[in-house]
Amino acid sequence: MTDIIKEVINFIPKKTDISDAVFEGANIVLYTKNREFFLDNNGLIREIVNSIKKRVELRADPSITMDVEKAEDEIKKLLPKDAGFSQILFDPQRSLVIIEVEKPGVAIGKNGEVLKKIKERTLWIPQVKRTPSIRSKLIENIRAVLYENNDYRKKFLHKIGKRIYDGWTKERRSEWIRVTFLGAARHVGRSCILLQTPESKVLLDCGIDISSQEDQFPILDVPEFNLNELDAVVLSHAHLDHSGLLPYLFKMGYRGPVYCTLPTRDIAALLGLDFISIAQKDARDAIFSSSDIKEMVKHSIVLDYEEVTDITPDIRITLYDAGHVLGSAMVHIHIGNGLHNLLYTGDINYEDSNLLHKAITKFPRLESVIMEATYGGKDDNPPTRKESEEELVKIIKETIARRGKVLVPVLGVGRAQEIMLIVEKCMRNKLIPEVPVYVQGMVWDVTAIHTAYPDFFNVNVKKAIFHKDQNPFLSKIFKHVGSQKEMQEVIEGGPCIILATSGMMTGGASVEYFKTLADSDRNTIILVSYQGPGSLGRRLENGDREIRMSENESVSVKLNVYALKGFSGHSSRDQLMDFVKMLDPKPKKIILIHGESSKCLDLASSIHKQFRVETMAPRNLDTIRIR
Repeated sequence: MTDIIKEVINFIPKKTDISDAVFEGANIVLYTKNREFFLDNNGLIREIVNSIKKRVELRADPSITMDVEKAEDEIKKLLPKDAGFSQILFDPQRSLVIIEVEKPGVAIGKNGEVLKKIKERTLWIPQVKRTPSIRSKLIENIRAVLYENNDYRKKFLHKIGKRIYDGWTKERRSEWIRVTFLGAARHVGRSCILLQTPESKVLLDCGIDISSQEDQFPILDVPEFNLNELDAVVLSHAHLDHSGLLPYLFKMGYRGPVYCTLPTRDIAALLGLDFISIAQKDARDAIFSSSDIKEMVKHSIVLDYEEVTDITPDIRITLYDAGHVLGSAMVHIHIGNGLHNLLYTGDINYEDSNLLHKAITKFPRLESVIMEATYGGKDDNPPTRKESEEELVKIIKETIARRGKVLVPVLGVGRAQEIMLIVEKCMRNKLIPEVPVYVQGMVWDVTAIHTAYPDFFNVNVKKAIFHKDQNPFLSKIFKHVGSQKEMQEVIEGGPCIILATSGMMTGGASVEYFKTLADSDRNTIILVSYQGPGSLGRRLENGDREIRMSENESVSVKLNVYALKGFSGHSSRDQLMDFVKMLDPKPKKIILIHGESSKCLDLASSIHKQFRVETMAPRNLDTIRIR
């Protein structure tokens, strides 16, 4: 593998005019100046792939592709009118053209006929993307960042490929694998795990604990962690307790890859920007800037579910659906030449929700699992989703009947969109009176991102989004609130439902609404998210009726407080046990993290007793040798 590109070139006749051969991460891309070979290589590329077992792609050299303006005109002519054309973006460095349309299936054509014609006429490689049903300025900005930096991206991806295929560079007498827990061990928040082999150092997540003042960040000042030696970061999903410190790594000089799904990349960027915004509103300095978030986007490598890729010479990963939030992934890690297979679950939901399918349990090979235990305690079996939906409807009806307002603090990613689906369905079916549903700032932006990636939803939601007249997120009941003036109008207006971040009420619009609505028993607050210890949400959940907001401000709580546990994106205790039961193949070791200490220990004990599997519940800074 030391010179795999030379090996590939040896397969190809000289008359094919190969002008360049480069890496794009773990993939190999060949550029040719020979038009005929580009359009028909007679199965040669497939032969190469079968021989070296790596992904190889053939593209036209940029010098022979059609002029950008002419190509754009040609593409517009070839696209069916009912495809719903939005925009075209060219990546001249890599001979790629991104075509954004409302109906990708129509743009692709039967058996890919439209794309074949575009390729034949223009010599550009066409890629079709779906236009979000709700316009997302953030997605537009992310795409702009990627294409403004396409020359840098080409060099960056080639550098990653060279690292992967440089071979096993370090001399070793033995093979070993160890993990060090830099956060989230017997703790919910600041997820961060350092995976080490003699060859590689990879970080699994890098989050913050937004509900904590003292233990907010992962513990990075340890001998094992050296930013300059870090090969890659793998991001399981976008929630801040998993992604929130990632831009800070780029501020400190990290320039390696971040592997994640497309929705995770976009939502992590949005949540990072929101984190900065909240800090500014609180007159605090944010620990990173928007330019650091841009660097994170520039260095992202997005993967589909079940797409296999090498990320270092001895580590290969595959992302699997975790069922937690849009784009959330479990990371299956194949280490060495069959040496060991490790699964990092991130956060999982082993139950079909209104939005998503439940977490996958079947894998190619599996020896060890690092698994969440958020609701791992014996008593952590909340009401079902159906029961919680019924309770939600009852509370909303009662509040609206007394002319009150319903405040639902939500996690902007996942919980908000599920509540939106439930409320829209119930209003459409006349189960609750039709009142405005105000969607505050960032929740609206995240929902726009959701509409851009319907393939990540369950079948029912996917079908609805494909049809504009059935898209629940486009319902007229939803009103976007984007300014302080609009927020004041909501407060002064009539009965309504308000969806606002943050879900734990540690900041954001939910706290501002709470302070103005708290003094009336006509109003209601419904907590539908996990409430971290010490958070305002946890204090309300515990029944506190006098809340000190600061040294000079306290709030008397007269509004009605409800906590509905059945909407969690995490698995309940029983679901976690079922997940372990259904794992195929059966692991030999399970390591429990991302839970309060008692819950990690309790779940570890139960799994060991029931399944006769070795279990561990490490503390932060513990290092475990897993092979």
